[in-house]
Amino acid sequence: MRPQKIVLLVDTTFYKQFGLMVFRSSNLKKNLLWKTVDTETNEGYRSCIQELLDDGWTILALVADGRPGLSKLFPNIPFQKCHFHQFQTVAQCISKNPQLQASKELRQIMFFLKQTDHASFKCLLSRWHKKWKLFLSEKTTNLITGKSHFTHQRLRRAFFSVRRNLDHLFTFQYHSKHIQIPNTTNSIDGYFSHLNNKLNIHRGASKSTQINLVHALFFQ
Repeated sequence: MRPQKIVLLVDTTFYKQFGLMVFRSSNLKKNLLWKTVDTETNEGYRSCIQELLDDGWTILALVADGRPGLSKLFPNIPFQKCHFHQFQTVAQCISKNPQLQASKELRQIMFFLKQTDHASFKCLLSRWHKKWKLFLSEKTTNLITGKSHFTHQRLRRAFFSVRRNLDHLFTFQYHSKHIQIPNTTNSIDGYFSHLNNKLNIHRGASKSTQINLVHALFFQ
């Protein structure tokens, strides 16, 4: 395929015997590159993205799950944090059915993510933080060790994750007049599901056989 301008989706999934790092063009709806990995690392992403650049591809934007440091690998390329992954991060911290009122309200704010803009979402988040700031600061002391820790650690983790990624959650809107950037990696996640179904049929096969199957399926 001739190198051209692309919006690049990147993600990694893990199977029983290996991990698969995939690089897919959303506008071409084509897989461009893949590699097997033992762990998901920023260096793995960096080297493969650089390989595509060296081959002549022009990357207009990157869309990924937003693992720490990933957005800084290529500062001149607009970075979009996947909305689905951000929502999942919050859900993993506070659950899908939170009991704390603060958690319920934060979860409700997350439902506005896909239908609002940066300024409005930031305002909602700021209002929530102002209301629950003291609650987030509460600490519990271990009576045996005397050491203290934040009482609502998981809620804090959820909030600070959203706030940390805020500037990358609406990149698709900033560039909408010139580039069509998806706000999720759903295209690549759907491809992972397709691969998973195929590999499940051969789940008893050796690692090399499964990798050969991936290679055969990857550029279909």
